[in-house]
Amino acid sequence: MDMMSEFVKNEAEQTACITINTKREAQLKYWSGYSITEISKLLNIPVSTIASWKKREKWDEASIFERVSGSLETRYTLLIQKEVKTGSDLKELDFLMRQMKDAARIQKYSNGGNETDLNPKIKNRNKGERKPAEKNPISAEQEEALINGFMQGMFQYQRNWYQAGEKYRIRNILKSRQIGATYYFAHEAFIDALKTGRNQIFLSASKKQALMFRSYITQYARKTADVELKGETILLPNGAELIFLGTNSATAQSYHGNLYFDEIFWVPKFDEMRKVASAMASQKQYRQTYFSTPTTIAHPAYAFWSGKAFNSERPESEKVEIDISHKNLRAGKLCADRQWRQIVNIYDAELGGCNLFNIEDLKFENSTAEFEQLFMCQFADDQTSVFKFDELQRCWVDSYEEWKDFKPFYQRPFGNREVWIGYDPAFTGDRAALAIVAPPKVEGGDFRILHYETFHGLDYEKQADKIRHYTQFYNVTKITVDRTGMGDGVFQNVKKFFPRAVGLTYNVDLKNEMVLKTLNLVQKGRLKYDTGSNEITTSFMTIKKQATRSGRQITYVSDRSAEASHGDIAWAVMSCITNEPYSGARSSGRAIIQFD
Repeated sequence: MDMMSEFVKNEAEQTACITINTKREAQLKYWSGYSITEISKLLNIPVSTIASWKKREKWDEASIFERVSGSLETRYTLLIQKEVKTGSDLKELDFLMRQMKDAARIQKYSNGGNETDLNPKIKNRNKGERKPAEKNPISAEQEEALINGFMQGMFQYQRNWYQAGEKYRIRNILKSRQIGATYYFAHEAFIDALKTGRNQIFLSASKKQALMFRSYITQYARKTADVELKGETILLPNGAELIFLGTNSATAQSYHGNLYFDEIFWVPKFDEMRKVASAMASQKQYRQTYFSTPTTIAHPAYAFWSGKAFNSERPESEKVEIDISHKNLRAGKLCADRQWRQIVNIYDAELGGCNLFNIEDLKFENSTAEFEQLFMCQFADDQTSVFKFDELQRCWVDSYEEWKDFKPFYQRPFGNREVWIGYDPAFTGDRAALAIVAPPKVEGGDFRILHYETFHGLDYEKQADKIRHYTQFYNVTKITVDRTGMGDGVFQNVKKFFPRAVGLTYNVDLKNEMVLKTLNLVQKGRLKYDTGSNEITTSFMTIKKQATRSGRQITYVSDRSAEASHGDIAWAVMSCITNEPYSGARSSGRAIIQFD
């Protein structure tokens, strides 16, 4: 009886094992694409049995991962049961195990898992304290190269500025244009930040102009030590910040560091801005540096330069006398108000090693008044100028901050917006000027001077090519050219590619109209240009009222003659303004006046 019971038990277990294996094989074949009838014939199992398995165990609802896993497991089980395994069997077993693990992770991820289910290596990636990425990394070797290369190529007057900065808290420099002041002070500030960890604050009439400091610093770092400095505010590894601000920055007073205030004579409301600026460098460890080309003695910065601001609120016993003559300040001098002052005109720069200019060319290309102001550090007298300095100041804007629709470094800087081009051609050997002006969208809106450029020594065909160049990047709807004299050659060439170009032949009535229309816009603050565009201001200030030879009429001149042509940028701009009626109403697209 016991033997019979054991036999029945073993037979039942064997039958159950066969049933499980057979069911598994039937399931895999079904998932492989066999029909129930085909499986029945292959395994010799009734169709009804297979259909029952299929329905009860929901074979059709199985996911792709379950089907693949089943195949892998079956093959793995078959190999593992072999008593003698070949090398190929062992390799296949290893392969199958890895595939089953991957399939298990994928299935878990599909059921609401996370990325670590697919890639276990990332599980511990974010464990522990995370170190912030170092900003603008500079190695010890790179820092040494930057410091050692600082003075290479600097002129003697720039070396004098460095020595003064080592001794005195406030430097105030009146300078010729383009002698490398912004370039030098950008380098000086950068090296000081590397050495001391002090913040450096660069303040200019406009944000665009302030970013010139940044450009010089990043170029020097890249060229000298292969260092890429990033960020609008540059943070150095030692914690020093290089901060670039326009004078309209509402947060200027929140910073502290060495102060570099560029082109102070071109800053509106300088007296108010200086209070904020100087406060940023109040601590004794910081120094203040002011430098600029001159404008007029009516500018608020003149009182600061001359010492009048120092004396203004002091009793007589505390007032000081400051000699601001070129003779006294040519070599640089500490004055009684504790400011170190210097005047560096273009001849001083030449004596200091600056070989970047042909001074005779500059004297020829500029009127006497322009040359004295821009290169000889003489303050302009705008009493006889038609366009007053204080009126032109109303036209200044920080284009970087305010003109969001103008991207000067884009291929299409103004998109498809309409612009006009005005061109004042060159006479024999002098300078030509081109201006790109955006007319207002609506009646009574602002005209914006987007771009201006001057050219030297080009024949009329090449001057026309300069105009053609800008038609490829702007939607130019009007071109106006002074066709007087050689200008007619330029005009005729422009008409070949822009038949609607307007040619102007200057006469008393036309010049009066051009000046009065533009003056009307200036006085109403409707002609806008970037605060840093000093040449535009200077060019307009050269235009003066003058009686004609007969004495019967008044005309406007800017030292124009057969030998020289000046105020060219202003005349190029005013050529565009001829398209504006006195009423301020916009035209329909036709040229307002055609002078032939």
